[in-house]
Amino acid sequence: MTSPATIDTVLAAVDSGLDQSLERLFHLLRIKSISTDPAYAEECRKAADWIAGELAALGFEATSRPTPGHPVVVAHGPQQPGPHVLFYAHYDVQPVDPLNLWDTDPFEPVIKEKDGRKIIVARGASDDKGQMLTFIEACRAWKGATGTLPVRVSLMLEGEEESGGKNLPPFMRENAEELKADIALVCDTDMWDRRTPSITTMLRGLVADEVEITAANKDLHSGMFGNAARNPNQVLAEIIASLRAPDGSVTLPGFYDDVAEITPELKAQWAGLDFDEKGFLGGVGLSTPAGEQGRLVLEQLWARPTCEINGMSGGYTGDGFKTVIPAKASAKISFRLVSGQDPQKIRAAFRAHVENMLPADCTATFTPHGGSPAITVPADGEFLHRALQGLSDEWNTQAVITGAGGSIPVVGDFKKILGLDTLLIGFAHVDDQIHSPNEKYDLESYHRGIRSWVRVLGALAQ
Repeated sequence: MTSPATIDTVLAAVDSGLDQSLERLFHLLRIKSISTDPAYAEECRKAADWIAGELAALGFEATSRPTPGHPVVVAHGPQQPGPHVLFYAHYDVQPVDPLNLWDTDPFEPVIKEKDGRKIIVARGASDDKGQMLTFIEACRAWKGATGTLPVRVSLMLEGEEESGGKNLPPFMRENAEELKADIALVCDTDMWDRRTPSITTMLRGLVADEVEITAANKDLHSGMFGNAARNPNQVLAEIIASLRAPDGSVTLPGFYDDVAEITPELKAQWAGLDFDEKGFLGGVGLSTPAGEQGRLVLEQLWARPTCEINGMSGGYTGDGFKTVIPAKASAKISFRLVSGQDPQKIRAAFRAHVENMLPADCTATFTPHGGSPAITVPADGEFLHRALQGLSDEWNTQAVITGAGGSIPVVGDFKKILGLDTLLIGFAHVDDQIHSPNEKYDLESYHRGIRSWVRVLGALAQ
């Protein structure tokens, strides 16, 4: 069991070593590990080698492993009593274009003042080098202050997250036995606000499908064929309009069969968060929630499935006007899924719905564009509650459980390939401008992120 006195000793090591820790972060930020551009392949290898070297110096068995793309860094700490955690992050970064919008060199990190706060400005400062080093530096503090780690720690650090990450799933399958652990940890998310830490426990899944409706065998003159000829644009519009009911719900048969309600306790916690629903929509020029009526906006975003029309095309859309009845019309439709929903079942229900609505002289063809299930960490999980307590102790406020409307593919791979639940614990903020010019990471996020991981690792050892 980790005593409070031990935790205090490790936290003191974090505080006293912050300047040296920042030097290491700045060194990593100067490496131009842009994964999507082949011109920077050597820089990606350089970043992987540097990280592996730092971990080896801390006593990890660390190697930079080749893949068909950029290396994956794998490191294992010594055997320890208690749980075995597998930490994931990525060392690659987005391109910096447009360069003229940066106030400083994106690969020469600087500390600036913003709204009374100190911030670290550089490409990768938040996504994901700064976040990654919060964990590694917490391990450094544990080793320096006590000579050991409180739990067994392994790390898997990717170099292609920003360019699709296609080589990571096969790498995980090939090394599944080596990568076995009790829980996965990911530091690639935000805090709820600047004072409230959070753990993301829900990620929605996704089904994306493209449908093309065909009627005549060529485009037709609307004066010569109008009324008599079927118009695919109209057919498609009627099908699309039928997907949502006036109350905002999705009409596909069986769509909600496997959707569970969130617990009253979690709904009450979300209702108590300082979330301005009107401000959220007002910030993008909207005013009225369009999802299922009678539900919190956060509930709609995090815990309810969606159906969205992402694109439509048919007929003449250029300048001027052309009186044509098109032969074809198409639409791209996506469904965000929640825990329990089967992506293939939803895809099949959508296609059946389209086929059932086709009138005479029309056919439909479909093109799939990926699908993945939602991920949910059990709310009664012991690791979750220990981690929440560690975060609460550091920030002197109750850490909260949040969801995410999007998807993080590696979390699904952890579950599917390694059978691991994942705790998503991050210290970024929504204004970090990741992927944009002048990306930043609050100095407090970095410093207290390290301290938070010290406490979380100690809590997991209890």
